[in-house]
Amino acid sequence: MKANTLRYAGVMALALTVAGCASGPGGGSIYVPAGGSSSRDEAPEPPQTSDRDEPRIERKSEQPEEPVREPEYSSPSYQDEGDALSPAARSLIKRADSLMAAGDAQAAVAQLERAQRIAPRSAEVYFKLSEAYVALDQLGSAEQFTLKGLSLAGSDSSLQRAGWLLLADIRRARGNVAGADQAEARAANL
Repeated sequence: MKANTLRYAGVMALALTVAGCASGPGGGSIYVPAGGSSSRDEAPEPPQTSDRDEPRIERKSEQPEEPVREPEYSSPSYQDEGDALSPAARSLIKRADSLMAAGDAQAAVAQLERAQRIAPRSAEVYFKLSEAYVALDQLGSAEQFTLKGLSLAGSDSSLQRAGWLLLADIRRARGNVAGADQAEARAANL
């Protein structure tokens, strides 16, 4: 028992000695901040940023909201104006016209199909193809090409009128008198 008491007393004396050495003179801390000053009042200033020289960068969340724009209405592409004929396509149409005048409708179709590849949105090419198929007595194809040409005629009323009259002739030749009358009425309204 005496040995334990002496041992605890020794440990306590050692702890008090270490604690006394850890404090500085006058009870201050033994830890000295970088720079050599030991005073608590002379704590270093936090780093400052200057707002004057640097341009202000606004975050996306700080920017004012832009008004929402409504999408502009655009008509479907089938109602747009067709392509203007290029000189190459116009030359092929002229050649097809002379072939049609000579009675070679099949060769005219070949020339017009080349023109169609050059100007695929030209109503005039489709109407010429329709005339060539009428000459070949392929009235179903002729009607389809006429309808395609009408879809590409856009707001050109003279081209639309020519297409509706062509469609009326084709429908009459096919025996569709009511459809021919409707097509003629559409042409008369233009």
